Amino acid sequence: MSGTQGRVLVTGGGRGIGAAIVAQLAAAGWEVDYTHRRGAGDGPGRAIACDLADRAAVDALAEEAVGAGYRAFVHNAGVSYDRLAAMVDQTQAETVMQVNFWAMTRITKALVRPMTAAGGGRIVVVGSVAALAGGRGNAIYAASKAAALGYLRTLAQEVARKGVTANYVAPGFVDTEMLAGYGAHRERLEQQIPAGRYARPEEVAAVVGFLLSDAAAYVTGAVLPVDGGLSAAMAVQR
Repeated sequence: MSGTQGRVLVTGGGRGIGAAIVAQLAAAGWEVDYTHRRGAGDGPGRAIACDLADRAAVDALAEEAVGAGYRAFVHNAGVSYDRLAAMVDQTQAETVMQVNFWAMTRITKALVRPMTAAGGGRIVVVGSVAALAGGRGNAIYAASKAAALGYLRTLAQEVARKGVTANYVAPGFVDTEMLAGYGAHRERLEQQIPAGRYARPEEVAAVVGFLLSDAAAYVTGAVLPVDGGLSAAMAVQR
């Protein structure tokens, strides 16, 4: 993937980590299309209104993407759901799985063959450290992110010989609107992170940018935590 970077599709690119990814990739020379649900933002790229919770809307997006010439796909869109396992609402749980997992698989299915036909491509999922270790009250969100990880590791084996890489970025706590509701607990949470702070969205975006670069051509099936050492730490400290 040398020369002109090509065209990339980013889901959830209107704000937070997604907006930082869009800016990072545009600065690196990518032609960026990105989906949004609640406002396109004011960054670079072409904004596409699409609610990934709507299966018909995802199908339409995937069909349009087939012939769009995408050389890369970044699934960043995600919704959270905090509820004890015994209290889970099935409808809300299915929405989380649709956005975090099924939308990703549907779009990936549409793009993999064009990528292999073109001689290569990049697929990146922005998941979560929740996929690596369970957390109380986080069963459905963690399950959706873990499902994406299992899918991606399998996909990486299936498409590696065709020049397509598939990798998983696992952020920890990131300073975005999604975590604004935990403001009262921020100091306590930061004390549990070895780095002592939340990540900046740009720090996650930089890892995504690397995975889409020529330098990452031999990196596939990988999980890259961007969590300040959180996933490396023991749950119980002396």
